[in-house]
Amino acid sequence: MSQDETVTVAEGEARASVVEGAPWWRQAAVYQIYPRSFADANGDGLGDLPGVTSRADYLERLGIDAVWLSPFYPSELADGGYDVADYRDVDPRLGTLADFDAMLDALHSRGIRVVVDIVPNHSSDRHVWFQEALAAGRGSAARERYIFRDGTGTDGAEPPSDWQSVFGGPAWERVADGQWYLHSFAVEQPDLNWSNPEVRADFVRTLRFWSDRGVDGFRIDVAHMLTKDLSEPLPSAAELELIPRDGDHPLLDRDDVHEVYAEWRAVFDSYDPPRTAVAEAWVDKARVPLYARPESLGQAFNFDLLEADFDAAQFRAVVQENLELAAASGSSSTWVLSNHDVVRHASRYGLPHPARTADGHPAQKHGSEWLLSGGTSPVLDREAGERRARAATLFVLALPGSSYLYQGEELGLHEVAEIPDAERQDPTFFRSRGAEIGRDGCRVPLPWEPSAETAFGFGSGGSHLPQPEWFGRSAVSVEEGDPDSTLSLYRRALELRHALQTAESLEWVETGRADVLRFRRPNGWEVVTNFGGSPFPLDRADAVVASVPLVEGALPADATVWFGPVALRVGAGRRPDRRSGLVPRLDGLVRDGLAS
Repeated sequence: MSQDETVTVAEGEARASVVEGAPWWRQAAVYQIYPRSFADANGDGLGDLPGVTSRADYLERLGIDAVWLSPFYPSELADGGYDVADYRDVDPRLGTLADFDAMLDALHSRGIRVVVDIVPNHSSDRHVWFQEALAAGRGSAARERYIFRDGTGTDGAEPPSDWQSVFGGPAWERVADGQWYLHSFAVEQPDLNWSNPEVRADFVRTLRFWSDRGVDGFRIDVAHMLTKDLSEPLPSAAELELIPRDGDHPLLDRDDVHEVYAEWRAVFDSYDPPRTAVAEAWVDKARVPLYARPESLGQAFNFDLLEADFDAAQFRAVVQENLELAAASGSSSTWVLSNHDVVRHASRYGLPHPARTADGHPAQKHGSEWLLSGGTSPVLDREAGERRARAATLFVLALPGSSYLYQGEELGLHEVAEIPDAERQDPTFFRSRGAEIGRDGCRVPLPWEPSAETAFGFGSGGSHLPQPEWFGRSAVSVEEGDPDSTLSLYRRALELRHALQTAESLEWVETGRADVLRFRRPNGWEVVTNFGGSPFPLDRADAVVASVPLVEGALPADATVWFGPVALRVGAGRRPDRRSGLVPRLDGLVRDGLAS
């Protein structure tokens, strides 16, 4: 594609990749919605699908390519909706299937695709299958859908092994007749038995159910954990830790899981266009391409930036390694700074760098000490965190591959640390007896208006998690009126991203400073990020967007700037505005806040 070529997508059509013939997802901007905390249409304190529909215009103006919906299925909320009681329905507190269809139509009519969460490792203990298993008893076909085992010790009173669940506490729970079932996560989330053909067939029906309704893709929860080898004798927890995770581990990242995904890929490819999938797979780097290859799920999450400090060397190493992994699979990389499971990056970057282990990983979850203190220690530098978050976002949005944005990050939201213990919901907090604070702080309902009287515009009936007073300053209606707000920055950057997007590669450009990164995309789009403490002189004056105003031709500390290719014309990759019919001009974007 030539430097001055434009691609304008007509109103109501889905955005297409600027790379000829490339699937839409390869360089998409995907916005994650945690439905229970996005918008509440009926005033019951819980976000719902009509709430998402009511904010469709907001999502369109943001400039995203797709929405990823976290689970909205019937659930007792033992794990924020990831305990699914029915995979082919909507939780009645969140709406109906008709509401889902209306939401899908509203987003599709605005050119926004929809990806839904699939949770295949475990169901809810309220799922009809598990209730049948409890009633049917030992040796029944119903129990074969799950992983039941006899206990050890006198009268089987001890669990089959000493394994621990991800959320803390034993991974086995005893039922009334004395048998035990495996739950890798909460006790309300019994693991399914993926050796059972009935389980495999039912999930194919689920994928077809949502694909037939028009869903564009699927995010696969803990994709590396489905298949298991529970041959006797079961190894101890200590022995499990010593077993290499090379495809033959009893519980994790087994080679035979890809037999499941090959079948799913055939389902996805039977649709026109093919349905997409992205794996949440916490596996060794060398094995990520197995999930991202075309014959498997097609793409896999890269979570490395969730663990990285705001540090030039770390960012460059993460980018280089993950571009190489993407090339090995034939897929594109994914870039994530925040999601529903981690401390928001505006807070992570405002806290001291965490201690690291010998292999470079944080010794504990970044921000956990701060959260456990209720947000009082160590001291959060809110301003620095916000500046660095804006800079990191511009850096990531310019990378080849797809970017996953988490609801509220476009408002610059910090983690909510000040949640009373009595109002927490995350099972991690309760099962660890408070040793792990959990994930509630990033799941607090969004502020749409500055007034707390209607839960900051979230809904008339309050919010299911407490919102802090400072949310009012970051409300959507407040930031929409501020050209220098984080929301305005995201809108400008996402619009420009469509105009600038090009082939999936980059070239690093030497800066002469270890704390400044610069890279160039094939069409001449250049990005400079200053991770250091002193300004960096710039040799170009054609900036199109910057995370903070430039000062006398220099990029300040903790900042990113984009330079556009020569003869860039605006409107590339963006739909005309629905209200005026006009395509926004780039010169209007360039004027906003680039120089002091």
